[in-house]
Amino acid sequence: MPIPMKYSVILAHPTPGSFNHAIAETVVRCLRAREQEVFFHDLYAENFDPVMPAREIARDAVLDPVLERHCDEIGSADGIVIVHPNWWSQPPAILKGWVDRALRAGRAYTFVAGENGEGKAVGLLKAKTALVITTANTPQEKEVALLGDPLGLFWEKVVCGLCGIRDVRRLVFTPVIISQPEQRAAWLRQVETATFSLIDRLP
Repeated sequence: MPIPMKYSVILAHPTPGSFNHAIAETVVRCLRAREQEVFFHDLYAENFDPVMPAREIARDAVLDPVLERHCDEIGSADGIVIVHPNWWSQPPAILKGWVDRALRAGRAYTFVAGENGEGKAVGLLKAKTALVITTANTPQEKEVALLGDPLGLFWEKVVCGLCGIRDVRRLVFTPVIISQPEQRAAWLRQVETATFSLIDRLP
């Protein structure tokens, strides 16, 4: 029997029962149906503190137990799933703070000297694949045409790219505000397909 892989699932939406919650619950259910190990965090429900204090900046800083757990889990995950709404073409502040604090220098990435003496980023995360699922009310094609897909740049190039994750898949569901139950059910079926595909991409 294949050895179960570890997946870190991070949800950032403040409203219990939201469609983002339904997405995350679908992801977790599909992973567990395939007997994968799941680390799941609903950042708002857990009241995660997004503010990085000065004492955490040093690489050898002693972290509080909650943050240490987040760092350990994301560091040991084989795959990562992020679920959040598009707010101002950015993740919610609580999720950006999670990135600041949990994806630490020296644990998620490091910098080495390049050939010309410049700093060169080296990803340290074990995970090689990620799935980012976002909801919005602005049509995605309009977001891309007007703004150049800032969320795609943030997750694919800035965060995952820096941490060494090259296989980044995305699902964007929009417009959520006028969506009907039939549409949401169809979107959740896409989430199921994408989650099973995530599992199948790992050895």
